[in-house]
Amino acid sequence: MNYYQTKKKVFISFDFDNDKFLRDSLIGQCKNNGTPFDMEDWSVKEPWNQSEWKEKCLSKIRRCDLVIVMVGEKTHTCSGVRAEITMAKEARVPVVGLKGYPSKNCPKPEGLEGYYNWTWDNVKNLVNGNR
Repeated sequence: MNYYQTKKKVFISFDFDNDKFLRDSLIGQCKNNGTPFDMEDWSVKEPWNQSEWKEKCLSKIRRCDLVIVMVGEKTHTCSGVRAEITMAKEARVPVVGLKGYPSKNCPKPEGLEGYYNWTWDNVKNLVNGNR
């Protein structure tokens, strides 16, 4: 990466109650040697009260190049994920999904601009704008 290039900023949306593992795994995968880009995780890491959640979340999403939804078995029913997809659309930030579990039924949440299998090539392509 050239010194003057900026890191790609990615907001990771996930079902906090059921799929924190997926988020942690994606972040870990992107820290491996040989990664041809830097992905900065801007997901919400601490609980906020309801009145400040949307404002702070939308502010983070607006500063991102992409929102990736890590999709598990119940993600499509998660109100927080639905709200983050809506915020991404409002902020005109592309929002895509990665199927988190290849051998499980992981229904696509409404509003995604694309839904992909979680492979390293797909992650690289999505972060680099190839959708």
